[in-house]
Amino acid sequence: MTIDWAQARATFRRDGVVHLPGVLDADQLGAAQKAWAWSLANPTAAGIASRTSDVFYVDQYNPRVLEGYSDMLAASPIPSLCARLWDSEPVWFLYEQVFLKEGGKSRRTPWHQDGSYLPLDGEDVAVAWITFDALARDESLEFARGSHRGQVYNTSKFDPGDETIPHVESEAWPRLPPIEAERQKWDIACWPVEPGDVIFFHFRTLHGGAPTLPGRRRRTLSLRFFGERTYYDPKMTKALPNARDLPTLLEPGQPFRHPGFLRVHP
Repeated sequence: MTIDWAQARATFRRDGVVHLPGVLDADQLGAAQKAWAWSLANPTAAGIASRTSDVFYVDQYNPRVLEGYSDMLAASPIPSLCARLWDSEPVWFLYEQVFLKEGGKSRRTPWHQDGSYLPLDGEDVAVAWITFDALARDESLEFARGSHRGQVYNTSKFDPGDETIPHVESEAWPRLPPIEAERQKWDIACWPVEPGDVIFFHFRTLHGGAPTLPGRRRRTLSLRFFGERTYYDPKMTKALPNARDLPTLLEPGQPFRHPGFLRVHP
């Protein structure tokens, strides 16, 4: 597929999200799936697994991630795609997040911003969201267009009774808006996706996931990257597992740099 990069960059900057169909070939998708499988075979202590009538698994920040991901990252076009979307380089790998959902109907992932949880911000940040299963529009991830240019909200506690309840009540950030109850007030983007597609979105873009329907399976991998125009912004999380000394090295507003993060492009 030929990509109009001027249009893709403009969309990413305006909406905080862009869908790029078919940018991974079979080998590249297979390498990403192999990395995803490595994560499932090498869980962290913080991984969340539920195996009742449903299967729900999520894990992230594996301290040994490069053992399973370095070859894939070196051969993947995704870091260079980030650079083209930002019109800026270099690109560093921040961390991975893996999901497996299958079985009966699981609840949707509540609306939230990844940027609320991460001690960095700026123009050059992106999540690359990859699916290994074809998903219809009503099974896919949803995004509030343009929300990356607005408020940073408090983190969600993911309480099924009220998805806007903050994880830490004492933080000064505003409470999340009730997007699901007020969908008509938001410009929501969503696409059916096929294996080989990649959705790129900004850390501050509000997003939420559709439920996994009975008899369906959803295997997804999120790869997070940052670039040159990224700065330290401690928010609620002052450090990351592979860079626990960040608060002693950086002041808010300084360029976000640390040897714990692999440079993946160029």
